[in-house]
Amino acid sequence: MSAVATSLNGPVRPVAPAGTEAFDLRKLAAFIFMVFGMFMAILDIQVVSASLSEIQAGLSASSDEITWVQTSYLIAEVIMIPLSGFLSRAFSTRYIFVASAAGFTLMSFFCANATSINEMIFWRALQGFIGGGMIPTVFASAYTIFPRSKMPIVAPIIGLVATLAPTIGPTVGGYLTDAFSWHWLFLINIIPGIAVSIGTWLLIDFDKPDLSLLKRFDWAGLASMAAFLGALEYALEEGPSKDWFESEPVTAAIVISFVGAIIFFWRAFRAPQPIVDLGAFADRNFWTGSLFSFVMGIGLYGLTYIYPVYLASVRGYSSLQIGETMFVTGVCMFIMAPISGRLMGLVDPRLMIAVGFTGFGLGTLQASYITQDWDFWELLVPQMLRGFSLMLLARLHEAISWGRTSADETMAELTAAFASRGSDAGLAAAKQMMLMARRQAEVMSLGDVFLSLTVIFFALVALAPIMRRPQMQGAGGGGGH
Repeated sequence: MSAVATSLNGPVRPVAPAGTEAFDLRKLAAFIFMVFGMFMAILDIQVVSASLSEIQAGLSASSDEITWVQTSYLIAEVIMIPLSGFLSRAFSTRYIFVASAAGFTLMSFFCANATSINEMIFWRALQGFIGGGMIPTVFASAYTIFPRSKMPIVAPIIGLVATLAPTIGPTVGGYLTDAFSWHWLFLINIIPGIAVSIGTWLLIDFDKPDLSLLKRFDWAGLASMAAFLGALEYALEEGPSKDWFESEPVTAAIVISFVGAIIFFWRAFRAPQPIVDLGAFADRNFWTGSLFSFVMGIGLYGLTYIYPVYLASVRGYSSLQIGETMFVTGVCMFIMAPISGRLMGLVDPRLMIAVGFTGFGLGTLQASYITQDWDFWELLVPQMLRGFSLMLLARLHEAISWGRTSADETMAELTAAFASRGSDAGLAAAKQMMLMARRQAEVMSLGDVFLSLTVIFFALVALAPIMRRPQMQGAGGGGGH
């Protein structure tokens, strides 16, 4: 058994047999605090998804306004994530992460005490922007502070947190809202946030600030990136419900995003010190890995968003019931985490990727048959297979239009039923038909989205062999035998 010399006051050179490398306990402790901070930031993306109706009622917000509780957070976060790499190099990992954790905690307090929807949107935007720096910093730090032989241990930890947090978000939110109130969706961040801030301040010493980088800061690149990503997020969020180019704000956002993208990519390749270095995409494994992560993210966050929408609007579930239904995937992921970590050192990663996306595809294929009667048990297997979804597409007008026999018959039956109650039968029947059509449209849209994602996931299975096979780790890389 190897002896490992470590100290929390400073790293001590480890003594280990040839072929093995030991963990530095100070760096490991710092990394654990950082991972917990990332967990909070990712969890907060989805923790409110199952409780939006309660927040809407508490703040007297409209259905259009309440969606900005999520949108404002995501727009701000998507701008900070690519910016955080430069900030970490300029100010050091320690200062950026501590500032992100402390700022995220403070904004959580303000969100919990918001008294209007405008206040909530403002604080959520700041929470997303400031806290967004924690997420990429953890990934970058892992490859900086740990030897490659330890990545089969470290990578599954990061992966579990990054995927488990949004998966259990609706569950946590549902329980908190049911047991206490929606304010606790944000108050739960306070004590852990303070602990993460203090712990990372005391333990992180990975690098030093390089303030000279600020002299060549690419302000034009930052502005264009913010316009590109922020406007794109707005257009994707608001476009489906506002008929895309039929809405002036959505059209303006698309134009702004397009212009911002052109300037951003031009600066990325021409600026002496760009905000984001795109040169890494020349590596085959980097761009294919990024593509896989992108599609997995669509499925992960899409599923976590779309299932609560279905369960609330179609099935009429409460926040607690939504959380209990969504908990299945989290349990399965927790069980699978140590198994996948072990397999990383034994199996070709390309095979694991292919099997993973095959599972995603099978899950979404089964979920494409969803109906308005699906309940916990019908959703069990698709969740276990990690089926994903993102947005609603309404296609119902192909099946329901005035003049269709079934629609006419249903309308006549509803009119007769309401006439017996002495009400405006025609108007009441039309309203009921509209509600039925809308609910059915949501269900059919879910099926369409699941089927589309099935095709995408299976296509990525065919793309897996394009990746170069990574070099397998030595005897010490698999966590021991």
